[in-house]
Amino acid sequence: MMAAVVSVVRSLLFYAAFYGGTVLFLLLLLALTPFSTRALRAVIRAWGEWHRTCARWLLGIHLRFEGHAPDEPVLYAFKHESFYEAIDLPAQLRLPAVFVKAELAQLPLWGKASTRWGNIPVERAEGAKALRAMRKSALQRSAEGRPLVIFPEGTRVPHGQRPPLQSGFAGLYKLLGLPVVPVAVNSGPLYHRRWKRPGTIVMRYGETIPPGLPREEVEARVHAAINALNA
Repeated sequence: MMAAVVSVVRSLLFYAAFYGGTVLFLLLLLALTPFSTRALRAVIRAWGEWHRTCARWLLGIHLRFEGHAPDEPVLYAFKHESFYEAIDLPAQLRLPAVFVKAELAQLPLWGKASTRWGNIPVERAEGAKALRAMRKSALQRSAEGRPLVIFPEGTRVPHGQRPPLQSGFAGLYKLLGLPVVPVAVNSGPLYHRRWKRPGTIVMRYGETIPPGLPREEVEARVHAAINALNA
């Protein structure tokens, strides 16, 4: 009973601190970033670090990395169990360009900041046309030395579930010709809940997968690697 009460109190403190701070970061975006891309990048990275700090000190959620994140531009394929890993990306990687749902890119303020940051909207209903547009944008980001990030299962997935990869992943893998680094995440049991729990979230970078593999092989390898923490 006492542990449940503590979780509620810690979660309420986290919500107040993180979302209250988020309002301040949004005001900074409004005030500074129309004039400076560098300022925009600094604010968004600081927001990711603020989230990590609030989770650690208010929720008791620590973050541990396993494996190696390559220095060269690659396509990261992340397991997606909660908002934790999505918010942490700017703090974790250097200027990651993320494939995001098109409707998110249309949100007031956030959408504009996301576009200027360099995220890549995914127009699922547009088929091959959208895939070509995404390829063009992604190759531009990669040429700038930036890593690309995709959630190949398409959306947040409850811990323990292993849905098939979305078909668009294999298409992008073929068109981009980049190595893929699968990343397993186990954030769901601690973070994807109203009253969050203390513990350690692991992000495990898997073995780099070379470009040019057959679709069945790359999908099987990515699917197995991103679900490595699902036991």
